[in-house]
Amino acid sequence: MIYPSSALEKLGFVEIKQLIKNHCMSSMGQQLVDKMQPMTHFDQINKFLHQTIEFKNILLNDAALPIHDFFDIKRLVEKARVEGTYLIEEEVFQIHLSLITVFSVIHYFTQREGQYPNLEALFEHLPVEKSITQQIERVIDAKGKMRPNASAALRDIIAGIAQAEREVHRKMDQLFKNAQNNNWTADGNLTIRDGRLCIPLLAENKRKLKGFVHDESATGQTVYLEPEEVFYLNNSIRDLEFDKRREIIKILTTLTNELRTYFPLLLSYHGFLTKLDFVRAKALFAIDIEANMPELIRESEINLIRARHPLLLLNFRREGKAVVPLDILIDRQQRIIVVSGPNAGGKSVCMKTVGLLQLMVQSGLLIPADEHSKVGIFTQIFADIGDDQSIESDLSTYSAHLSKMKYFVEHAQSKTLVLIDEFGTGTDPQFGGPIAEAVLESLNQKKIGGVITTHYSNLKVFANVTPGIINASMLFDNLEMQPLYSLEVGKPGSSYAFEIAQKIGLPRVILESAKSKIGAYQKKVDTLLIDLERDKKELMDTRTAVERKEQRAKALVDENEKLQSYLDENKKLILKNAKLEAQHIIKNANKLIENTISEIKESKADKAKTQILRQTLQQEFLKNEVKDKKKEFVAEAVELKVGDWVKLIDSETIGQIMELAKDNIILAMGNLRSVVKQKRVQKLATKDVPKEVRRSSRLSLIDNSTPFSPELDLRGRRGDEALYEVEKYLDRAIMMGLPSFKIIHGKGDGILRKLIRENLKKYTQVVRFEDEHADRGGDGITYVYLD
Repeated sequence: MIYPSSALEKLGFVEIKQLIKNHCMSSMGQQLVDKMQPMTHFDQINKFLHQTIEFKNILLNDAALPIHDFFDIKRLVEKARVEGTYLIEEEVFQIHLSLITVFSVIHYFTQREGQYPNLEALFEHLPVEKSITQQIERVIDAKGKMRPNASAALRDIIAGIAQAEREVHRKMDQLFKNAQNNNWTADGNLTIRDGRLCIPLLAENKRKLKGFVHDESATGQTVYLEPEEVFYLNNSIRDLEFDKRREIIKILTTLTNELRTYFPLLLSYHGFLTKLDFVRAKALFAIDIEANMPELIRESEINLIRARHPLLLLNFRREGKAVVPLDILIDRQQRIIVVSGPNAGGKSVCMKTVGLLQLMVQSGLLIPADEHSKVGIFTQIFADIGDDQSIESDLSTYSAHLSKMKYFVEHAQSKTLVLIDEFGTGTDPQFGGPIAEAVLESLNQKKIGGVITTHYSNLKVFANVTPGIINASMLFDNLEMQPLYSLEVGKPGSSYAFEIAQKIGLPRVILESAKSKIGAYQKKVDTLLIDLERDKKELMDTRTAVERKEQRAKALVDENEKLQSYLDENKKLILKNAKLEAQHIIKNANKLIENTISEIKESKADKAKTQILRQTLQQEFLKNEVKDKKKEFVAEAVELKVGDWVKLIDSETIGQIMELAKDNIILAMGNLRSVVKQKRVQKLATKDVPKEVRRSSRLSLIDNSTPFSPELDLRGRRGDEALYEVEKYLDRAIMMGLPSFKIIHGKGDGILRKLIRENLKKYTQVVRFEDEHADRGGDGITYVYLD
């Protein structure tokens, strides 16, 4: 129940309904919108919400629903319900077109069975009776006109009319030519007068041809005569036209009698199309306001995340502004939110946003809030908004407020949502404050939920010490002297009366005089609130900076730990391989030297022989050196691909290729990543790679096998999380040698966009950044160019 009834209009619900009506295709859908009211049954609300979100998904992600023609079948059924009445051709054709739409829509959902279960429920158990359209099509053609062969009698009549018309034209042509030959005719050809084909004759010759004069020219020199012979033929045609009309009525009467047996089914089809039009309009409006479906819960609680007032959203969009989102929680612990703060700071908008979104959800409408929001069900919504003074009822503004408070206190219960704007105003604050506090105490005892805005200090103090009630404030930048339109729960806000008056330019003398007139206690309270707000803002800024640095430090620590782990795992293996290689080299060298010495001894140190052996030894070493260089050359020429095992030419380090970028490659060596030039590596066969190295690198390669994309999607991320992702991505982009990439952050309120761009300015490698083209995302995407 809504009290008072004017609350729907003051919260903006009536305007919401009008915007939805603008999307309706039919007057029947508009009538359903007019009847739309908040509901209290969980299953009913849940069904309507799911129908709307399913239709929204169709509009955004699926083929267009075949809704082409939609007429008021109910009106036609009511007209033809009485025996003896009949539907005219146009009305029968409207029924036919509407049925074609019904059958097309049912076929559309049948092809997608199970994909949109709540919309499918709209036509559940509704048969597709195509015999109705078949009966209509036997009588009415594709243009909505009576078929010439709708009956044998009609066919004969139409044939008779055609034959008589041909005879009339033949006879008229003959008489006209004869009159022309006798010079009886005036200038011109055969013409129509009073629906009859006539010959234009000179006035002095009108008696030379028998017939009936239907008209004469303005000068009287020309008369238009229908020959007597043709007159009787035309009369016979007119009689046939009457017969044709009577036969058409007879056919339509018979068809209407046949359709009358289907009237209950036709009304069911009408109801289906009406509901479909209604849901379609709600889905289109949801797209307009960027609405989502919140989680519906049975408890009388509210948890709105990034909620925006839909009407404010539409107005700001036209002006190119962004709405500051609202986060607010009303549950069993903090049931009543007392919002304070400066004038024009957004208190009333906050309260109205909660009220309007609650009305929308309970009416089956999607809301402009995060899909993780939770909205419960309230059986009563009471609102006291604006000035309701009444001359007729002899009520002042304050009396009107008190009348509502009386009703609230008497009828409120635990499932009531109470919304009060500027609680306690309208009378002497010395008395209005205590009365408002007493009313708030009574409502709190009834365990209601609600949002209340106020400037009264006693209500702030009461909320601070009373369980179930919590203070909240609209934030205010006391340096720039501008409201921030952001709600902060947990502490009251100052009205900033003196600060705002000073900014406006009120003389200092008046301000000092005013300050001397308020109580010292009140002055201290307001000063304390302002100081607290300033300190908290500085603390939040500092905390954000510290958290960012902590995340960066954590990333560096993790990277160092991975590097240390890799070194620990591969240290022994690298040393072992190096020792084996050294032993192999020494063994081969020693063997060659021993063989040379042995041959020298056998030749008894013959000088010539010794010289030849020495040259052979040098050539062997030179040969091995050339062989190594050739291996290096071949390694450069071999085509490398992701997954290949390679060895660094200047060391025994083995790694697996993760990515290729121009003449660079990214190697995975355990958990370590390294970028090297392709010419510095030599490809290895998998069998030549030690099992320990393959095992340590396998998981790492799997985790990093996804190709590096030149775009970073941060939509839905929070500020700190987004900045951390940008830093990681930028490091990798620089390492890969990318010339540019794009960051998708969405438009929203522009906060995330500004935060990211400020962060990018820190990097010397970033040459510039700019918006994407307007057709491809505009300022919702930032293009980053690297040095």
